[in-house]
Amino acid sequence: MLEVKFIIHYSLHFLVPLGLAILLFKSKWKQVYLIFLLTMLVDLDHLIANPIYNPNRCSINFHPLHSYYAIALYLFLLFFKKTRVVAIGLLMHMIADGIDCFL
Repeated sequence: MLEVKFIIHYSLHFLVPLGLAILLFKSKWKQVYLIFLLTMLVDLDHLIANPIYNPNRCSINFHPLHSYYAIALYLFLLFFKKTRVVAIGLLMHMIADGIDCFL
């Protein structure tokens, strides 16, 4: 089961953002995909957890940048054109990590 969870998790982190970048941002999909990948830096908050990695831990509301307050901020950033792509990337990341909580 852990292998399936791993495949689903990383597909949601890499393939879904690629598909959305191509589908929604046709002319700038490479730049948008790069921004989506850079939003994975939100996982730096895992470095302050003990242990740093736990495959059975739900990241949502455990790590500071995965908290409900942070997610509310990411939703707020959707309303501004300059931060929209970053917000989409962060929210896709939260969805991917949230799905892990149920697998």
